[in-house]
Amino acid sequence: MSAAAVELPSFDVLAAALRRTTERLAHELSTPGASPPEWNDVEWAVARSVAAMHGISFVLAGKLRWRGPLAWHAFLEDQREQSLLRDALIDRLVERLDAALHDAKVPCLAMKGAALRALRLYAPGERPMGDIDLLARNADLAAIAAMMQRLGYRSTAVPDREIVYTLPRSAGLPSFAEHVDNPLKVEVHTSVAEPLPVRKVDITGRLQPRDPHAGLNAYPSLSALLLHCLLRAASNMRAHTLRQIQLHDISMLTKCLGPRDWKALLGEGSAGEERWWLYPPLALTARYYGSEVPPLYMQKFRALCPPVLRRISELCTLTDVSWSNLRISAFPGIEWSRNLVDVLRYMRSRILPDRNALAAIDVAVEQQPQLNQLPWYQVSQGKRMLRWLVSRPPRVQTMVSVRAALESAVKAAD
Repeated sequence: MSAAAVELPSFDVLAAALRRTTERLAHELSTPGASPPEWNDVEWAVARSVAAMHGISFVLAGKLRWRGPLAWHAFLEDQREQSLLRDALIDRLVERLDAALHDAKVPCLAMKGAALRALRLYAPGERPMGDIDLLARNADLAAIAAMMQRLGYRSTAVPDREIVYTLPRSAGLPSFAEHVDNPLKVEVHTSVAEPLPVRKVDITGRLQPRDPHAGLNAYPSLSALLLHCLLRAASNMRAHTLRQIQLHDISMLTKCLGPRDWKALLGEGSAGEERWWLYPPLALTARYYGSEVPPLYMQKFRALCPPVLRRISELCTLTDVSWSNLRISAFPGIEWSRNLVDVLRYMRSRILPDRNALAAIDVAVEQQPQLNQLPWYQVSQGKRMLRWLVSRPPRVQTMVSVRAALESAVKAAD
């Protein structure tokens, strides 16, 4: 690659590079190889993007048994340093939120990444976090808004999802990889529910602390935390936005569960019937990390999964259902539909998105101005549909990351 003219490779070349690097790095976390892969310059640059998109740069730095090219090694070392600096910021923000919530006499559940940090399953800086997720009661939203304003944050409501609190944006675009200056958001939710693909699976009641106290609270059990991680992974698999760090979370959590936890995760009676979505993320985790799920329970989870979804989830790869999939699918995850009515509702929601869906896109672009680098979200839905039909438009988020990684590689070579 030359700094004189950085031209993006063709769609096919980039798609192949994303798949090859994603699958190799994914297996390196569970079964590290002894020798570096034989990648060309483009693939080594794309590998940086993959490591960043999947949130595994720090983990790779500690797992890899090979060094690779100097630029790759320097990238991982830089990511380790930036992650440690960012980890210190996250620690301070968590402490400030806990103290502020305590003063406001408001209880909140610290979810996902914050909860995993509290369990010390990861070394400091090892697990990246772009936001701190809180589960709150509707009655406490006004008090939380006043509290966040005192802390210097401004709010943006994402329709039908959460309230996002951010500090005033500094100049410049966020780095494509971990960087201490990247924005750190606080997202406040009043429910935990994900559309799969149109009917929502709501697990809010299973996550509420038993005896909440003012400040940050923990999940009622490890099975509740795993349930939440699995639902989020299932939702991201459906949307083809999974990150490998999510599978890593699941793998580490499953090692901590005992028989009672697995029984609680499965549920009893009608609750068990609602667990039809658990198997795909568990099966994908098992493919890359091996399974820590007791065979009897894995069989039960598999039996609860609809046949079509079960077959597809047993064949798909991480690349297929993650940000590494370069192709924009017209109907990603349609196999998660429970019946023909859901299929039709989902297709309609993609062809004619409602106001909430369009508003959510606007919020995402506002919070991530780098997405304006490619002309996709600025055009009408009709034009996007036409491009789906007559061409292969690449995913904006993936292309932004890949382009930044290629430019970074060129700068490093100069």
